[in-house]
Amino acid sequence: MARMFRVLGFWTLAIALMAFAGHLNEMAILFFIQTAVFVLLGYLNFTERTYMLMFWGYMFIAFVSFTYWTVFVMGNPF
Repeated sequence: MARMFRVLGFWTLAIALMAFAGHLNEMAILFFIQTAVFVLLGYLNFTERTYMLMFWGYMFIAFVSFTYWTVFVMGNPF
């Protein structure tokens, strides 16, 4: 399970580099930070249950944040 966090770190790094190349600096910084966190967590050797709980917590925060951003910050296009 620890390898999966390193794999997530690899993919977030790829997204960060593409965002940086596309001049989306805020997005790139966000994904560089996620890359560092995922790679760090990948080397801490927690139990599988701990990794699953951290991943579900991450997904919950990501979905709530995305929903908040799209509803309240982006506003209504009509």
